[in-house]
Amino acid sequence: MDCIFCSIAKHESPADIVAETPDMIVFKSIKPSAPIHLLVVPRRHIASVADLADTDSELAGEVIQTARRVARDQGLEGYKLIFNVGRKGGQAVDHVHLHLLGGWQGDAEE
Repeated sequence: MDCIFCSIAKHESPADIVAETPDMIVFKSIKPSAPIHLLVVPRRHIASVADLADTDSELAGEVIQTARRVARDQGLEGYKLIFNVGRKGGQAVDHVHLHLLGGWQGDAEE
């Protein structure tokens, strides 16, 4: 398997890492869509949200809780959480990841 997010999670590829837990890694997007654009990535490789098993509900919750903690640590009062699923849904890397976007000065950009 040749997955850039797995490589980043193992510290084999460079990334601007913001936070880590034993099961998650959070780093800055290289193609930001907002003043703050972070990716919350489980270390375990799962290709897409569509590939999550019924038994992965705890992992899905941990992704969201990690995003919530990082948003608080970044001082974000408001933010967006986005999962892109599959190529037609805008997913560019075949590894589950949650986009955390924020940092706008006024109302969030649409």
